[in-house]
Amino acid sequence: MKWSEISIHTTHEAVEAISNILHEAGAGGVVIEDPYDLVKDRDDWYGEIVELNPDDYPEEGVIIKAYLPVNSFLGETVEQIKQAINNLWLYDIDLGKNKITLSEVNEEEWATAWKKHYHPVKVSEKFTIVPTWETYEPVSDDELIIEMDPGMAFGTGTHPTTVMCLQALEKYVRPGDAVIDVGTGSGILSIAAAMLGARSVRAFDLDPVAVDSARLNVKLNKVQSVVTVAQNNLLDHVDEPADVIVANILAEIILRFASDAFRLQKPGGRFITSGIIQAKKQDVKDGLLAAGFVIEEVNVMEDWVALVAIKS
Repeated sequence: MKWSEISIHTTHEAVEAISNILHEAGAGGVVIEDPYDLVKDRDDWYGEIVELNPDDYPEEGVIIKAYLPVNSFLGETVEQIKQAINNLWLYDIDLGKNKITLSEVNEEEWATAWKKHYHPVKVSEKFTIVPTWETYEPVSDDELIIEMDPGMAFGTGTHPTTVMCLQALEKYVRPGDAVIDVGTGSGILSIAAAMLGARSVRAFDLDPVAVDSARLNVKLNKVQSVVTVAQNNLLDHVDEPADVIVANILAEIILRFASDAFRLQKPGGRFITSGIIQAKKQDVKDGLLAAGFVIEEVNVMEDWVALVAIKS
């Protein structure tokens, strides 16, 4: 089978949104080539097991690559992707160069092109994310292993926004907690909450592709008895309160349901939000404060911000 590699040269700010657009278009795996990965320092206990080739990375911005099957609908699919990406300016998302190129690859090249970028990585004190094709032995008794397949998921969980959410969940989820994951994507945050001892986790996403992906990953990690995945628009029609609500989505989307999150949050519960670029940090803080929350933590990783708010 022939595959077409679509490559988008864009900005850090646009990575999450464009990745979602590509997955919605049926992409079989997404690769993010970020030059910051070549130079960033890592603590030894976070050490990512991978050697990076500088020739694969742009001098500025980020390159996102995805793979689409070559069929009679390819041209139409690419045009839909371009239009969806260009529409992101309506959300004040900087697209940078926004240069899109296409090239053809064969089955073998496709199968290895994106897998070479993903290896086991320890993202917090407890969590290590392991691609399904890798063999990995835990280095400590309390290490929690999350298995992910980027071919069917929205990334492997090593993006800064996801890492900060995982670290916050590790800090705040207690055994017996009820958790809600808004915009679950791959389901990785829901899986993490279940592994931390949550009594129940409700994972919502409006995109049916994400819902299917999350359900597969939930079963892969054997937490289906705790995690329920459903198609839903944010927190619409949700009434059962939660101890922890987590949302790793665009800042503008977080602001749309901040009041609903406050309504559902138990007293003393935490609302963990990420997917926020630095320029939108104050907007989200103001929105959470207006909804009734108290800002408890502000965490920054690279160009991204995560907020932890509490209902006092």
